[in-house]
Amino acid sequence: MNKLINGRSPHYRAVITGYGSFAPAKLLTNDELAKMVDTSDEWITTRTGIKVRHITTDNESTAFLATEAAKIALAEAKLDAGDVENIIVATITPEMVFPSTASFVQRALGAKKAWVFDLAAACSGFVYGLSIVQQFIESGRLKNSLVIGAETLTKITDWTDRASCVLFGDGAGAVVLEKSGDGRKGILYSTMHSDGNRWEALNCQAYGSRYPAAKKLEDPKKICMQIRGREVYQQAIRRIVETVNHCLDHCSLTIDEITMLISHQMNARIIESAAKRLNLPDEKVFLNINEYGNTSAASVPIALDDCVRKGKIKRGDIVILVAFGAGLTWGANVIEF
Repeated sequence: MNKLINGRSPHYRAVITGYGSFAPAKLLTNDELAKMVDTSDEWITTRTGIKVRHITTDNESTAFLATEAAKIALAEAKLDAGDVENIIVATITPEMVFPSTASFVQRALGAKKAWVFDLAAACSGFVYGLSIVQQFIESGRLKNSLVIGAETLTKITDWTDRASCVLFGDGAGAVVLEKSGDGRKGILYSTMHSDGNRWEALNCQAYGSRYPAAKKLEDPKKICMQIRGREVYQQAIRRIVETVNHCLDHCSLTIDEITMLISHQMNARIIESAAKRLNLPDEKVFLNINEYGNTSAASVPIALDDCVRKGKIKRGDIVILVAFGAGLTWGANVIEF
């Protein structure tokens, strides 16, 4: 296949050589949630597809999850941490205000050569991160990069709000991207979009400069995630369909040439509705939300790792990663393995 990549044919390709994911051992089932709020396993499963989610303990932080996922990805790629040139951690639940979560991951891994930073694009953070690294590798500025999506969303969840508390879980996923000139295609195309006018659809307002920690909040629940479910549902389906169709058009691909769509696992009904509009059969849509819930920026890399390890992707297959989240933000990566 001789496809243009972002309108050109670069000498170097950004190829994924390692995958890894990590989730806390502690589980929270729908039946257990039903003892906390007015809900049921049937209500949650029917509306979201979620059966269980992983929950961090007090001693498990975002950097810890990110580091564990990174170790697995590096081992898979056979890349020593000391040779890593760049680390990006996509997260909206950082280790602390500053320094970056990526700094703690660098320290834990011993990746002394790497320059690092966090990327806050909510659920789209990982696909944004792949796009950024793609540009650096194709230009010859990087030989490799470690891109991680890691979240501890349950630490900012309102456990009294049944509409939102059933959705979220904790976890991390990571990939190693390396420069290749051996004919492997890697990332064919990436696209990213935002609409800040709809920020209220998904948000967590405190503590930042608008609502600083030094001032008492009029609404204490501003420290937790807030979601407008109907608006998110409608926008997510629309943007996923638009973005996938854009990727197909840009890369001169048909929907039949796509081996797998790996979406951010926000809601099974959203993903299934989008897939139906795209005329994608069930076997070409990867779902594991039943085991993890919505893990925001960690969702796509966890699903990618799970998909690969289950043998659903092989060399030469074309996969589209797509995500939609707070900002609003959305984006996708087209990858030939």
